[in-house]
Amino acid sequence: MHSFLETLATQRWDDHRYYHHSRINQSLHLVSAISFVVAYGLLFVDPAWAALLAWTVSMTTRQAGHFFFEPRGYDHVNQASDEHKEAIKVGYNIRRKIVLLAVWALLPVVLWLSPSVFGLIEPATDFNGYLHDLGLSWLALGVAGLLFRVGQLWATQGPLQALAWMTKILTDPFHDIWLYHKAPLHLLRGELIDPMQHVHR
Repeated sequence: MHSFLETLATQRWDDHRYYHHSRINQSLHLVSAISFVVAYGLLFVDPAWAALLAWTVSMTTRQAGHFFFEPRGYDHVNQASDEHKEAIKVGYNIRRKIVLLAVWALLPVVLWLSPSVFGLIEPATDFNGYLHDLGLSWLALGVAGLLFRVGQLWATQGPLQALAWMTKILTDPFHDIWLYHKAPLHLLRGELIDPMQHVHR
């Protein structure tokens, strides 16, 4: 258990210090985290709508922060190149995210053109039914994306890294609220980049 918690803490620390320098990114992660917590609650009420919220609000704000606002040049704080960070990233690096988001964007088109998904499901008869099916397909994508990466990590880095990463991903919304709740205040003060002074301690 000690090794598991230590690995989880290391993964959280590396994710923060390598990939969350932008205060805009941190603030978008706060929005994402709050909406993810709401989506978690919705899972017990309406899984389809939980997935719609998670993908359209939580994931878009989270990934927009990474794609559009996070610096991608040489990381002077950690003395690491962007290529090095992408190569050692435990979870979804930019290349993997692009593949995942491409599938996410393709699913609504597939459902619209083939409501039965080529005979695999009962076709929706109205727009609400379409949204319900879309939500369930996105929920399936989220679960598949999580399990696929866990399987990859298990095979390449062992069960400890894999299970720690799965735990990190599932609990990130709660951790991010704690970690980035002051980010909007820093933005209001005009601080666009976190000085990351705690990294040097």
